[in-house]
Amino acid sequence: MKAFPNTGAWRIVWIVAIIVVVLQSPVAWSQGVPSLDAVLKQMDTQASEFRSLSADLERTKVTVVVNDKSTETGKIMVRRDNKMRIEISEPDARTILRDGDEFYIYNPKIHRVEEYNLGKKKSVVDQFLLLGFGTSGSSLKETYTIAVQGEENLGGHKTVLLELTPKTDEVRKQLSKIQLWMDESSWLPIQQKFLESGSGDYFTINYKNIVRNGKLNDSEFKPHWPHGTTKVQPQA
Repeated sequence: MKAFPNTGAWRIVWIVAIIVVVLQSPVAWSQGVPSLDAVLKQMDTQASEFRSLSADLERTKVTVVVNDKSTETGKIMVRRDNKMRIEISEPDARTILRDGDEFYIYNPKIHRVEEYNLGKKKSVVDQFLLLGFGTSGSSLKETYTIAVQGEENLGGHKTVLLELTPKTDEVRKQLSKIQLWMDESSWLPIQQKFLESGSGDYFTINYKNIVRNGKLNDSEFKPHWPHGTTKVQPQA
């Protein structure tokens, strides 16, 4: 068998082959930062494979005008079939439960649960509750104007920072912008920041110990409250 000739022409062939491999890789890099199209494509893939998520969370609310900061901690469980449970443990315990169109906020301190039917507000609520958890890039693009702000190392995770500007007036009345720090190894958010319209106030949510596609039983998402719980249906 003859050896390949070691010529300049063959070196060019090898260089072209390497370039083709790089361009066909899942994330197209430009000066070290993935392009928006590449990020959205990764999110599309992640969404098609997403079944469930559980994680520890920490939510911090900042009220700018009085320079006040409050933090609460808990756990979150999400399934792709419109089920979600958030258990806030500190400082004031409460349960936030989503089962399809039904939404509950349970306060054990006063033995009361608020019951809501999401109805026509379902799509708007999902923009806040499930942002990035099984959300496809294509659906995100329909709802927000998206910009890649760069990369950051967050808690040992390499992330790409996305800035989302709501397209609809209904959402913009509540939020001026949303920032998502997407973990480049899982394409799930490990931090979210919601900037409220008008006031300048904002809150951030950090997620740790994320378990993706673990088994979450139906019983976790059933509205079972202790005997004697008062049920109310506020006007949403």
